[in-house]
Amino acid sequence: MDKQKKKGEVFQLSCPCCHSLLWIDPVMEKVMQFEKQAKPKGSLEDLLLKEKRKKQEFERKFEATAELEKKRREKAQNRFKKALTQVKTED
Repeated sequence: MDKQKKKGEVFQLSCPCCHSLLWIDPVMEKVMQFEKQAKPKGSLEDLLLKEKRKKQEFERKFEATAELEKKRREKAQNRFKKALTQVKTED
């Protein structure tokens, strides 16, 4: 790095987080220029596969929620019937 500082050559590197290109002046110790990189776009097949997985996950969650609601409804009906029979036996 000292050799580069002595020469004063601007060097380029890629940010590990956002993948932007940075041009750095080692003499001034500043970023001289940066260029944001667009996210690499996937293929149409990748997009379709991703959407298919989303749909399957949504359907799975919907079915689980519907099953849970059905169990709650049955439980409430059983409690109601039990309470109704208790009221009838008390009379």
